[in-house]
Amino acid sequence: MKLWFVEPRANVFVSGIKDSVAMTVIDYLYKHCPPEAGVVIFRSLPGPPGYEIRTIGPTRKPLTTISGLQLIIETLKFS
Repeated sequence: MKLWFVEPRANVFVSGIKDSVAMTVIDYLYKHCPPEAGVVIFRSLPGPPGYEIRTIGPTRKPLTTISGLQLIIETLKFS
């Protein structure tokens, strides 16, 4: 995975390769990663919004879609 994707944090992969290769790698992951892996994959898209988020299994932070835009929900912690 680290050969084709940037991993900014554990189990979060960002694609930087051609779409056809990225889709092949993503399809492989869906076939071979167990759901408990909690993988999040960001893939760039040529049109708006410019990215796609895909997951395998439950993730630490929930995802939501607002007006067609995929977002990761961050909770604020106040002291």
